[in-house]
Amino acid sequence: MSLNPVQKKRLEQRFDLYDTNEDGRVDRKDLEEEAKRIVRAFGEHESAPRAQALLHAYPQMFDYLVARAGLGPGSSMTKEQFVNVAGQEMIQHGAAGFGRVLRPSIRAMVDLCDLDGDGQVNPVEFGKWLEAISGDIDAEEAFRAIDANGDGQLTVDELVTAVGNYHEGKQDAPLLGV
Repeated sequence: MSLNPVQKKRLEQRFDLYDTNEDGRVDRKDLEEEAKRIVRAFGEHESAPRAQALLHAYPQMFDYLVARAGLGPGSSMTKEQFVNVAGQEMIQHGAAGFGRVLRPSIRAMVDLCDLDGDGQVNPVEFGKWLEAISGDIDAEEAFRAIDANGDGQLTVDELVTAVGNYHEGKQDAPLLGV
């Protein structure tokens, strides 16, 4: 599968963000650490159910990609391996691939930042989300760019679509800290 330069760059950036210990490889521990960092940024205790969902979703996403790359449990991935498998599983399979790989972690993020409990993300909650993952994103601009129906709320479906569109190079709103 051939990625265009934007797709490749965005997947490489995603790898760099996941490589929390900066050893040039991503392993399950890196995803666990990223999830813990996000949970802490929300001020949630790791034992809270909302935190637990995210703490499980991130490593499960990694486990899925490792298996799809043909690597054994406990393996790590180089940047090239990550870009190849993420490109194959997400970009090549389009919306279905993004949904399969990312929906559980996005659902967990929505639940974590959904302070009013309505199952959606409003602009204030979204601002807190972006602050937790990267403090230098214009939350208002990003929110407007991905609020597909203009109702002032982001659903899990809108967020999965937006993340997919970003990584495919169809949208420039830097939703995930890249």
